[in-house]
Amino acid sequence: MKLTVVEARVLGALIEKEITTPENYPLSLNALRNACNQSSSREPVMTLDEDEVRQAVHVLEDLGLADAVHDARVAKFEHRVRDRLQLRRDETAVICLLLLRGPQTPGELRTRSERMFKFDDPAQVVATLQRLAGRMEPEFADGALTVQMARQPGARENRWAQLLGGPVDVGAVSQGSGPRAQGLESAGVAEEMAELRREVRELRERLDRLEGMS
Repeated sequence: MKLTVVEARVLGALIEKEITTPENYPLSLNALRNACNQSSSREPVMTLDEDEVRQAVHVLEDLGLADAVHDARVAKFEHRVRDRLQLRRDETAVICLLLLRGPQTPGELRTRSERMFKFDDPAQVVATLQRLAGRMEPEFADGALTVQMARQPGARENRWAQLLGGPVDVGAVSQGSGPRAQGLESAGVAEEMAELRREVRELRERLDRLEGMS
């Protein structure tokens, strides 16, 4: 199993909406496209069209990760992650966030997962990540689903990544040689930019919550 970035975004969006807005789930193709293209809680922000989303859903259906609901006037879609990958609720929340926002620290995952699953502390998040990383038993045909990355300079926690998109070059990404880090001249600049991005994301999320209350 090796999901593309589009397929990962579609799967993450289906999982998120099933947990956070069950009254509007399953999702129509248009609703799923909007969920994929949200400007908040997504990294990177995408502008997918319906054809791209439709093709991704078909791949996920072939993999047993999604299914179409045929008892409605408009075709709607739902995920099958928990059954297909034998995930618990806490594991589902963590995988969802890693699909939607890329590698993250246990602290970030704990903060961002509150609407999906409430972790008591970062240690509980780490335990969940380690359990997903250690799926080597015969009953888990898909093997490990997460991997711990080397700590970035100046960071207090290691980031973790999901493996549904294939193997992760933990050394290259964590050391700042990935595409987002190209052009940065020092670890200090990279850390400052990461902090600014986090602040922008949090502001966007607060704005979305305020708009939802109005």
